Amino acid sequence: MKNETTSQQEFLFGKRNYIFMMIGIAFIALGFIFMAGGGSEDPNVFNEEIYNWQRIRLAPTLVIIGLGIEIYAILLNPNK
Repeated sequence: MKNETTSQQEFLFGKRNYIFMMIGIAFIALGFIFMAGGGSEDPNVFNEEIYNWQRIRLAPTLVIIGLGIEIYAILLNPNK
């Protein structure tokens, strides 16, 4: 009978990297949720809600923060 050893491959990133990646994805998803909606079904009617602070300032800020967290997570060295 052969003695089979299971070789475990190491992950490319550490646990902290994956946690930061999930946080970054959550920020980006939340930013896109704030960007969605607010339009009017009638193209001749102007809807002021499309220019509210959530779509103009909050949503892009959340997406940029999320991208920054993603870059940080990729560059973070895993602890060995």
